[in-house]
Amino acid sequence: MLNRTLQNALSGFIAIILIVFPVSVFAQSASSTTEGDVIAEESVEDVETTSADIENIVIEPAKVVGIYDNYKREKLPDSNKEFNDFVVGPGYFALQVSPGESKTVLLKISNRIGDRKLFQLTTEDITNEGSSGGVSFLGDDIGPYTLKDYISVPYERFYLDNNKRVVVPVTISIPPDAEPGGFYGSILTQIVTESQEKGGTDVAPTAPLISRIGTLFFVTTSGEIERSGSLVDFTTIPDKSIYFNGPIDMGIVFENTGSVHFNPYGTITITNILGGNVGQVELDPWFVMPNSLRTKELSWNREFLFGRYSVDAEIYLGYDDVVETRTLVFWVLPWKLITVVFAGLFIFFLVIRFFVTRFEFKRK
Repeated sequence: MLNRTLQNALSGFIAIILIVFPVSVFAQSASSTTEGDVIAEESVEDVETTSADIENIVIEPAKVVGIYDNYKREKLPDSNKEFNDFVVGPGYFALQVSPGESKTVLLKISNRIGDRKLFQLTTEDITNEGSSGGVSFLGDDIGPYTLKDYISVPYERFYLDNNKRVVVPVTISIPPDAEPGGFYGSILTQIVTESQEKGGTDVAPTAPLISRIGTLFFVTTSGEIERSGSLVDFTTIPDKSIYFNGPIDMGIVFENTGSVHFNPYGTITITNILGGNVGQVELDPWFVMPNSLRTKELSWNREFLFGRYSVDAEIYLGYDDVVETRTLVFWVLPWKLITVVFAGLFIFFLVIRFFVTRFEFKRK
């Protein structure tokens, strides 16, 4: 009887162990697997079906993508005009940043398109190589004085409502080992929109329309830098000495042989054949990047031009009070006026000849 009682007790104890132990192990395994899946699989599909706590953990990286931002926004003044555009300002920044330091400036972007748009900010290097003078954006290419990797913004993409202005802090960080000289780059503000109109079922959607505005950055680092350059040419465009009418286009070519950009400016004075001052053009500062040529074009136009003109250019190179002067001369001979004058002289000659051959003048 005692043996049977012990056997029953032992059998019950073994049964309890067999029942309880697998359930405990399974529960632990299931708990670990569930937790591992939540950490490893952070996808949009999972977020839609999880709790609020898990959704917050998963959706946080989306902020880095750039749709969310905390930029300061301002309301634009009310206006009855429809501009259908966006405005970015200022157009350029000129900064002095020492190696190892950072500076932050504020870029303002205004939406006047008419509805809410998604804006995107990208960085590119710039150059003005060649005498044509225009600024070239280099895309993914690296410029000789690259700045693109030293420019940063908190968020590269953001939505902006119509008639609102966003204030974007832009930080320029120069590495400690940067050499003295100039660094040049840009931030491009753009909107990409796709037309929803289709001409039929067999017509593919139109290509995206990209509008972008560039803001230029001219950064100079401290140290031993070289400033040198000169005015290499001053001529009319096209280069000739006789014109039949205005306007008269002219070009001033500068060469920068230094390690930083400079900003020439000056005055153009036009005098006529009698030495009288008949025109003056003020040249606002513009930039010439290192080791490059750049042409500054200007135009002079008056309602009536006739005769010989002399043009004197007085240009300040923008550093060390260096001033250079050039002079060019051209003639303006309006063909219409010349035709009328010659026609009048020809008619006058015919009239005189007619009277001379038809009438005889006698002395009394």
